[in-house]
Amino acid sequence: MRQRVVFDTTTVVSALLFSSGRLAWLRQHWSKGGCVPLISRATVEELMRVFRYPKFGLHPDDVHELLADCLPHCEVIDPVQRCPVKCRDRSDQPFLDLAHTGKADSLVSGDRDLLVLSGRTRFLIESPEAYRLRVSGAE
Repeated sequence: MRQRVVFDTTTVVSALLFSSGRLAWLRQHWSKGGCVPLISRATVEELMRVFRYPKFGLHPDDVHELLADCLPHCEVIDPVQRCPVKCRDRSDQPFLDLAHTGKADSLVSGDRDLLVLSGRTRFLIESPEAYRLRVSGAE
């Protein structure tokens, strides 16, 4: 059974924008069915907001192309319920809520505010590197 995974915005942006970066492998991982990425309205809105940052210099067509490499492989969770575990950084709460509601196996993030909650949820909260090591051992 494929892992149900919530990837935070930074992880998705890194995987999609930096084709030779350390997270580039995730594009192939989800496109070949290595996991089921979970998304919600809030997490997609956050992703689109970040893609509009001037530092990335992305044209709207570029954003649509990047999203086309990810969204078709995702399962939309709607509505999303509040996770009983609260994150110190309110902007990270939608990822916890999504993982909780979507019955995720893991939440993958490099964000310390999320990583410190590891062990307090029924789903794993792990770094992208820990996720890579765990799933590469399962393949």
